[in-house]
Amino acid sequence: MASVRAASRLLSKRTLSKTKAVPIAAAQSNRNFHFNVYGKNNAKVSSDISTQYPVVDHEFDAVVVGAGGAGLRAAFGLSEAGFNTACVTKLFPTRSHTVAAQGGINAALGNMEGDDWRWHFYDTVKGSDWLGDQDAIHYMTEQAPAAVVELENFGMPFSRTEDGKIYQRAFGGQSLKYGKGGQAHRCCCVADRTGHSLLHTLYGRSLRYDTSYFVEYFALDLLMEDGECKGVIALCMEDGSIHRFRAKNTVIATGGYGRTFFSCTSAHTSTGDGNAMVTRAGLPCQDLEFVQFHPTGIYGAGCLITEGCRGEGGILINSEGERFMERYAPNAKDLASRDVVSRSMTIEIREGRGVGPEKDHVYLQLHHLPPQQLASRLPGISETAMIFAGVDVTKEPIPVLPTVHYNMGGIPTNYKGQAITHTNGKDKVVPGLYACGEAACASVHGANRLGANSLLDLVVFGRACALTIAEQDKPGEKLSPLKPDAGEESVANLDKLRFANGSMRTSEIRLNMQKTMQSHAAVFRTGSVLKEGCDKMDAVYQTLEHIKTFDRGIVWNTDLVETLELQNLMLNAVQTIHSAEQRKESRGAHAREDFKDRIDEYDYAKPLQGQEKKTFEQHWRKHTMSYVDPKTGKVTLEYRPVIDHSLDEQDCAHIPPAIRSY
Repeated sequence: MASVRAASRLLSKRTLSKTKAVPIAAAQSNRNFHFNVYGKNNAKVSSDISTQYPVVDHEFDAVVVGAGGAGLRAAFGLSEAGFNTACVTKLFPTRSHTVAAQGGINAALGNMEGDDWRWHFYDTVKGSDWLGDQDAIHYMTEQAPAAVVELENFGMPFSRTEDGKIYQRAFGGQSLKYGKGGQAHRCCCVADRTGHSLLHTLYGRSLRYDTSYFVEYFALDLLMEDGECKGVIALCMEDGSIHRFRAKNTVIATGGYGRTFFSCTSAHTSTGDGNAMVTRAGLPCQDLEFVQFHPTGIYGAGCLITEGCRGEGGILINSEGERFMERYAPNAKDLASRDVVSRSMTIEIREGRGVGPEKDHVYLQLHHLPPQQLASRLPGISETAMIFAGVDVTKEPIPVLPTVHYNMGGIPTNYKGQAITHTNGKDKVVPGLYACGEAACASVHGANRLGANSLLDLVVFGRACALTIAEQDKPGEKLSPLKPDAGEESVANLDKLRFANGSMRTSEIRLNMQKTMQSHAAVFRTGSVLKEGCDKMDAVYQTLEHIKTFDRGIVWNTDLVETLELQNLMLNAVQTIHSAEQRKESRGAHAREDFKDRIDEYDYAKPLQGQEKKTFEQHWRKHTMSYVDPKTGKVTLEYRPVIDHSLDEQDCAHIPPAIRSY
């Protein structure tokens, strides 16, 4: 704890010592307050967009929004390259949701048996159900071993084998020899607290560099002009001041939006802020219908129980004591990919083989494993199971149920981290805008993410954003001027919500949204249920007009911040359910009971010879691009082709689509 406090003090000194605190009095009005300007010495107070709220203008070479794994890696990568960088985050960096990742980080190091990154590439393409962009998957899997070694050099305390190498455990969907060589051990871990270790390692590393942290600043919107991103506007939660961060480059690393659902493993802060900012800027989000249900959330609590349990030898059992995954995935069994396991569990429960008084969940059994192995490799799980399920894992099974865990979709980017749009059949880069981590959709995960590929995604694409910016720009370049009224709408919206006096509480509307998503966009989806869900979500969206906030203050107004987060969640939710309703097929995590088959350009279950290729309009092996009109909540959908070539076909041939079985 002492070291954390020391680091915190160091950080606050760094942030605060740039300039002396300058007291500024707000313009005379009935909403008067007093505040201090912190930050680099180029911060200026402006009254261009509001006389009610003090507005501070900052100038940087780059601004990163979010300080989880991806945000920190991007921020210190930029600072290392000499860029004057701001990191704007609504949470203290080590409170970011990366901290909750348990299982590990995939890389073909070959410490347990011979391995090759091309086999990792194959597994990731297959896991994505051929919706992943193979150039980005190539980039990520090839960079993986170096990324893990870099983390080790930063001081990340990986679990070790007897001979001192990084220990690698088995994980879902990982195979050797292009699926023909059995189970791979590819997942590097720090017991079952890998995310915690990764985040603290990256944060510790970031303190070496001169990055300006703006902690507990809530990003409101992108500052867009003529299709170019010129920075962000944010609210300082501590004193209610508004800050405009002008920058040549903006990196969005705000994480997922799991909180659109009632039961999820995500933190309460996972509200899809970056996706919503991009949506309000009139840009698309990609593939939001693909929501991963983690097979093992604790029944009732929703807390995550890592896939590492099954990697270490844990098994799922039904009410008859049967290891049922052997029926659904004869080869991979309990280590099939997550969408397959979640569906299998749901089928068992539906067919009456669930456990408990309501027969509405299954058991994860670990007590056949040696207690010493549980204590050394899964200490956090043993503790979590005792606290949230009252279970001693050495003696009894853990009650588990599929729970919303991860968003495969997000802000569309290329493999360099640049945000893109798709117009006239071509991908077009959005100048000045980048995205990485769960907020982005590169798309390395396609229709279903493999376990332990998410931490890899964070560090590889966080670094990629920094490298791309360093390649294209130089530190200290003059910024193009910003319109004086940039960000005016954001402040107007903030003020409207602060004094909103409708008939419905934020919590009430949020619960309506979460219950609708939970029951209408679940593990299995049907046309009629999705259609009803779309109508309900559209109606819930309209209730935002009747919102009521209670705290009229401006200092630490959590009521206001939660309402801003609800607006963000709502934009994510409507896109998710409308995209799901439109996609008339089953692929990866999107399983339709009325359209059980995957619809590709050919039927890959049969010989291709003699088959006629379906047109782009007829098949579904394409990315959904969704837009929303924030005023009406109307969703517009377009589609973009999947990238089927790798970065170097000589070095790593692309994987043609095939039937996906484990």
